[in-house]
Amino acid sequence: MIPRRNLLLAAGLLAMSLGAHAQTYPDRSIKLIVPYAPGGSADIAARLIADEWSKALGQTVFIENKAGAGGNIGMDAVAKSAPDGYTIGLQTVSLAINPALFAKMPYDTLKDLASVGMVASSQHVLVVNNEVPAKNIKELIALLKAQPGKFTYGSAGSGSTFHMSAELFKAVAGVPIVHIPYRGGGPALTDTMAGVVNMSFPVLSAAQQHVAVGKLRALGVTGPQRSALMPTVPTVAEAGLPGYSFETWFMIVAPAGTPKPAIDKLNAALNQALGAAALKERMGREGFEPTPSTPAQARAKLVKELPQWAKLVKERGITVE
Repeated sequence: MIPRRNLLLAAGLLAMSLGAHAQTYPDRSIKLIVPYAPGGSADIAARLIADEWSKALGQTVFIENKAGAGGNIGMDAVAKSAPDGYTIGLQTVSLAINPALFAKMPYDTLKDLASVGMVASSQHVLVVNNEVPAKNIKELIALLKAQPGKFTYGSAGSGSTFHMSAELFKAVAGVPIVHIPYRGGGPALTDTMAGVVNMSFPVLSAAQQHVAVGKLRALGVTGPQRSALMPTVPTVAEAGLPGYSFETWFMIVAPAGTPKPAIDKLNAALNQALGAAALKERMGREGFEPTPSTPAQARAKLVKELPQWAKLVKERGITVE
C-alpha cells in the first residue's frame, strides 16, 4: 500500500507540472492533422483557420494531411499522440458516422479523443442533370416513386458525406435511388453533368459555378436555412421534404488526457480566430458558416449524433464498399 504522504506528494507534483504547462503552453508549433487528402472541404477549412488561429495562439498551427480509411487513419494518429496539446486534429461529421460504418475502429471516438471546439458547418446541394425532367423536390420525389430503380446518384465514395446526405434523403422521402460511388466528389460531379448518373449531393462551393452556367439544376440545399452562396435555391425541407436536414460540420479534437488548460487555450484562440471579420468573409466564399463553441458543446454534439447515424446506417443497410 502506498503511504498517504507519497500520494499527496505525487498529487502535488502533478498539479505543479500541470500549472507550469498551463503557463507556458504553447511554446512551440502545433500540428493539426487533417485525415483527408489536400483540396477537400476538411483541408480547405483547416487551411482557412490556420493563419488566424496561429496569430491568436502566438504559435504556428501547421497542417499535416494523413488520409485513408474514411478519415480513421488520421484520427487514429491523433488519438495515439502524446496528450500534450501539440498534436490535434480536424474531423468532419464523419467522426460521428464512422463508428457505425466500420466494423473495427482503430480508436474509440469518445474514450480516445477530447473535443476542443466546433469550427464551421457547410451545406450540400441536391443537383440533377438537365435530362432529369423534375424542376423541384416534389416533382423529383414523384418521379423517383413512379420509376423505382431507374435513377442513380453519384457520391464521393461509400461513407462520404455525399453518400450519407443522399441516404438520409432516401430514408426521409421513402424513395429508391441507386448509389454509384466514385473516388472523390469531382468525378461524381463531372458524371452528373455528363448524364452518366442522374443526380448527386455535392458541397455547395463545388456545385455553385456549374449551377450558375446552367450545367446543373439545383433543387435544394441540404441545411436548415438557405445559403448565401445560392440564395434563390430553397432548402430541401421547404421545397417539399419537411424533416430533412443535413450539414457537414467540422470539429477540432485532441488526444484524450490533454490537460484542460491546453484545451481551454486552444478553444479560446480558435473562437477568437473564428470571430475575425476577414476569416468570416473568406469562409463565406467557400460556403462555410463559422460555429464557435465551448469544448463541452462540441462534445455534446458528437454524443448526440453518434446514435442517430448508427440508426440510419443500420436501417438502410449502409456498408463501406
